[in-house]
Amino acid sequence: MVKIRRFEERVAQLFAEGLIPGFLHLYIGQEAVAAGVCANLRKDDYITSTHRGHGHCIAKGADVNKMMAELFGKRTGYCKGKGGSMHVMDVELGILGANGIVGGGLPIAVGAALSAKLKGSGQVAVSFFGEGAAGTGYFHEALNMAAVLKLPVVFVCESNQYAEFTPRRTHLPVDTVAERSKAYGMEGYCVDGNNVVEVYETFAGIVENVRLDSRPVLVECFTNRWSGHYEGDPQRYRGKGESEEWQKQDPIAKLEQGLRGEYQVEPDELQQIRNFVESELDAAVSFAKESPLPRGEETLEDVYAW
Repeated sequence: MVKIRRFEERVAQLFAEGLIPGFLHLYIGQEAVAAGVCANLRKDDYITSTHRGHGHCIAKGADVNKMMAELFGKRTGYCKGKGGSMHVMDVELGILGANGIVGGGLPIAVGAALSAKLKGSGQVAVSFFGEGAAGTGYFHEALNMAAVLKLPVVFVCESNQYAEFTPRRTHLPVDTVAERSKAYGMEGYCVDGNNVVEVYETFAGIVENVRLDSRPVLVECFTNRWSGHYEGDPQRYRGKGESEEWQKQDPIAKLEQGLRGEYQVEPDELQQIRNFVESELDAAVSFAKESPLPRGEETLEDVYAW
């Protein structure tokens, strides 16, 4: 979680300095969901992500050097600098891509789960999405097909309280996204998405059952994004003091309190983790800055035309 938080804070700073092109959609505040879910996955399990996908990729084990280079638009990045922030992917790690289309990862996860079932590989697919995506056709088509075909896929709704600029209460006609699972004959659960221990323990059982029984499950994680929809968003739609209230539930601070209180972890041990992360990110930024840009002729490579 610390690596995710600091990665996002670093790229926000680099974006403000004009070193990162395009848009940024930061994951700060939601770290417990990615960390708690992905800690239960095998290397060959699949994930599909969103436009706010840096945290999912880091939690699944992505190389921060390649991620940083991709955000800088450099040839050493995951997509050779041609994908940017919203399209980080690593097939070897089962990361089937962040996605700039709201809900776009849902059917991809269903396809990955279908391939796993046909191969009998025991892999599971996890699709991360926000509550805004729960209002798209992708969501309903994906859940219906996964239920009908009994596929090993876990649908993880990260309810961060907004669909882009629209507050949750104005676009969801139901209390929870999780209750929509009933319409597709699958189990649905709600968890505190700011409590990484609760997320980890909940998903430990769910992922294992999905892997053994090949059946889909929908889980809604309640959390909050601390940043706007995109970096630079003035957030005029937020209520006064709302962000401050959510920040009192900082998932990293909550975990640190638990570690120090229940397990007597010393502050120096936590600081060593922070120091290690800072060194790793210093190296990633240097790697990205020193890497070459793509050559002009490379814009025609890795392009699929129909």
